[in-house]
Amino acid sequence: MPKVTHPAAQKGDFLVDYEEKVFEDVKAKPGEKALVTFHTVAFEGSIGFVNLLQATRLQRKGFDTSILLYGPGVTLGVKRGFPKLGDAAFPGHQNFNEQIGKFIAEGGKVYACRFALQALYGHGEGALIEGIRPINPLDVLDIVLLHRKEGAFILDTWTL
Repeated sequence: MPKVTHPAAQKGDFLVDYEEKVFEDVKAKPGEKALVTFHTVAFEGSIGFVNLLQATRLQRKGFDTSILLYGPGVTLGVKRGFPKLGDAAFPGHQNFNEQIGKFIAEGGKVYACRFALQALYGHGEGALIEGIRPINPLDVLDIVLLHRKEGAFILDTWTL
């Protein structure tokens, strides 16, 4: 059997060079927009939370950033908690709510499809996190087309 001769990694050690940045730090030019769409279910993978962080980063880079929640994506925008709304039943339970709240507080806009909210998931508009704007299902395509017309950066988030 080969012997391991180097010491085991310890808390506080670095395993990678996290300080090296390979690419320039891109910032938005005045008036540039970004749209991040979500067609993913809350808690069924990391992509929903990771791209909420990306949307926040785009906002901080100076992009006029919007989030579109449609289909199962509306599940990211509903108030949650247990036993009461706002309570965290487990660590990370409020990640979506807190990140969306932070995004909105920093000037981001969030839209949620009314069809998905009611017809697919049985929620009313009152279930949405404060600051999320409910929209007509016909607006789902139009918000994407408007951003495309304006040359916006569009990040589509999907899971199946």
